Amino acid sequence: MGSGSGVLGDRRGEMKKRVKVVTIVGARPQFIKAAPVSRVLRQQHTEILAHTGQHYDDNMSAVFFDELDIPEPDYNLGIGSGSHGAQTGAMLAAIEQVLVKEQPDWVLVYGDTNSTLAGALTAAKLHIKIAHVEAGLRSFNRAMPEEINRVMADHLSDLLFCPSQTAVDNLAVEGISRGVHLVGDVMADALAFAVERSQGRSQILLRFGLAAKKYLLVTVHRAENTDNHDRLKNILSALNSLSETVVFPVHPRTRLVIEKMDYTLQDHVLLSEPVGYLDMVQLEKSARMILTDSGGIQKEAYWLSVPCVTLRDETEWLETVQAGWNVLVGADKEAIVQAVRSFEPPAAHEVLYGNGKASEHIVQAFAAAG
Repeated sequence: MGSGSGVLGDRRGEMKKRVKVVTIVGARPQFIKAAPVSRVLRQQHTEILAHTGQHYDDNMSAVFFDELDIPEPDYNLGIGSGSHGAQTGAMLAAIEQVLVKEQPDWVLVYGDTNSTLAGALTAAKLHIKIAHVEAGLRSFNRAMPEEINRVMADHLSDLLFCPSQTAVDNLAVEGISRGVHLVGDVMADALAFAVERSQGRSQILLRFGLAAKKYLLVTVHRAENTDNHDRLKNILSALNSLSETVVFPVHPRTRLVIEKMDYTLQDHVLLSEPVGYLDMVQLEKSARMILTDSGGIQKEAYWLSVPCVTLRDETEWLETVQAGWNVLVGADKEAIVQAVRSFEPPAAHEVLYGNGKASEHIVQAFAAAG
């Protein structure tokens, strides 16, 4: 992959420069993204891993460190859930203590969560250089908390690692061109590792009594769907209207809302606790179709050649829609049901989001930047 700001440099020079990086993670998708980067980063540099505790359920975090071969965090800040303001404020205070103690050359943040924003803001206040993986993504919907987080992180960052040319172009429109690198998507690196590692280890289909390509897989977690009861009811009603098995690993926040609404799902909708990443990859790979509001799962569906129905009104991963493998339906019940019954992707399946070497490109950029 190329760089938006020039050649990464002579590799012999890169190897001589050893940097210290504090990586901030806190939510399930960030563990997945951090895993392949950490494996490469630690071969050449020093990494300190700080887990904010944004996801504190064992099925949402701890299991990932084992499955994805991530070292145990050096710091577990134990922030937990809360309102956006309270959670982000607590993270700022806790991350500041880590950075003051460790004095890193770089702070590395991932994606678009409150942990991302808190890590970037704290580093900026302490005049520590910031690197952002998954830079340049835009939904152009400022009502999404994730959109605010990613925009702020990008404008604070010194190195911006983009998964696509669209992301590079988005940054250019906002006047950001320095330190921008088109590296591909680290989740492609992570998925390749997980698919290989899950062979023989995941028994999720047997445990749930599922046959390959004979069920739908559903995930719902974004605030735009869980905080809006009308949208969530429409999605759940669509699931009830379907005539095939639906596997629904339920995010803790989503489960609380469903219980609060006292909504009953039909027997063909199999609710479960969140599953580990290796099990999730097997569920995705073997599904007939995936329905989701997760950006990461939209990409994984594409890489695994599984049709995807996205339960949002927009997506940051436009290329999957343009390629014909992803369709946006929002929270419209009839649109969801119609898509499940009739959506078929084209035979063509082009390569998207890099060559699976994003982690290597990122680590090279650290050494070149110093």
